[in-house]
Amino acid sequence: MKLLVVGGGGREHAIIKKLKENPRVETVYALPGNGGIARDAVCVPEIGARDIEKIVDFAKSHSIDFAVVAPDDPLALGCVDRLHEAGVPCFGPDAKAARIEASKVFSKNLMKKYGIPTARYEVFDDPARALAYLRSGVSFPIVVKADGLALGKGVLIPQSLEEAEAAVRSIMEDKAFGDSGNQIVVEEFLTGPEVSVLAFTDGRSIAPMASSMDHKRAGDGDTGLNTGGMGTIAPNPCYTPEVAAECMEKIFLPTLAAMRAEGCPFKGCLYFGLMITPAGPKVIEYNCRFGDPETQVVLPLLKTDLLTVMRAVENETLGDLQVEWSDGAAACVILASGGYPGSYPKGKEITVPADLPANVTVYHAGDKLTADGKLVTSGGRVLGVTAVGETLRNALRDAYAAAERVEFEGRYMRHDIGKRALRALEG
Repeated sequence: MKLLVVGGGGREHAIIKKLKENPRVETVYALPGNGGIARDAVCVPEIGARDIEKIVDFAKSHSIDFAVVAPDDPLALGCVDRLHEAGVPCFGPDAKAARIEASKVFSKNLMKKYGIPTARYEVFDDPARALAYLRSGVSFPIVVKADGLALGKGVLIPQSLEEAEAAVRSIMEDKAFGDSGNQIVVEEFLTGPEVSVLAFTDGRSIAPMASSMDHKRAGDGDTGLNTGGMGTIAPNPCYTPEVAAECMEKIFLPTLAAMRAEGCPFKGCLYFGLMITPAGPKVIEYNCRFGDPETQVVLPLLKTDLLTVMRAVENETLGDLQVEWSDGAAACVILASGGYPGSYPKGKEITVPADLPANVTVYHAGDKLTADGKLVTSGGRVLGVTAVGETLRNALRDAYAAAERVEFEGRYMRHDIGKRALRALEG
């Protein structure tokens, strides 16, 4: 089989590596891919993830048997719709279903209409009305979200009225996130442990993946600016069997039913960002695709063949498949460029040891190959070093030992990934 994966980050590298475990896979094309992915797939750097027509033309001209559309932008732009029109089977939601992430207003209204637990909220398309609401005696901190996609940066958590007013003006008047800020959602601030649960679904059946815990802040101790994620662990010890059962009954299945009722059944990977509040689990956000870097700890624990699962989703036969997971744990440490998530240098040569242990995988996110074949940095989050172990402590030990051996100028990592989870596990 010839496969095509749209995207070029660590998430896509993890997907590609897992797909290649299927002996029927002959070639994987990555559009655009990156320097490290080039060792596992044929990269096509001249076709970007948003170049929908070029992606479709490539799939047709190369007789692609199955495609995976991984990032949010091409999903929201209808890449899956166009591939299907061209007769290419693929994994991912169509544009109507991708609204569950592409529009915060759509997803919040969906949850309200169908009684899916989430934070109380208000929607505004006029900054003056939003400011008046903030001045009406709401409590802080509060959450302000741009409606549309904003590279994961469209959520602000003001601690005071002054900060909230500044957030509204930045999003709605200064257009910090472009047209994504034409509408905003203002919602109550929830407290409790956060859990990420990715799930395979064909629109009716659902197969949740191993739960995970992300670490968004740039600095140790959850300090510093928000990032795309500085590390992850799986499974999340806060996600007990009891919580999982409640989420299935009150959140997962009702969400699928709501999407069907709205005429936009969801097929693909549905990401549930959850908060385990004192009143029970609630949805913070939905994503219409695999998370990054959650994918880098979840897929290594998948025992069932990934391509088989994805084809079952496409064919709407997921309910006939038993999706199995390993009993162990996984940990991913992100190696970032110094200065991230602010400005950072690029073009620093990367050295990855060739003799890393078999339980360690290095996923490439922000790097490229030079004309003379050297691997150099090209992004903020450069690499994800993942280890699998019998226990979380073992996985973290091996991930950090390997991460310390990877070298590039300005390399930066957090040193406390998984500490909260270990405290939860070990009391």
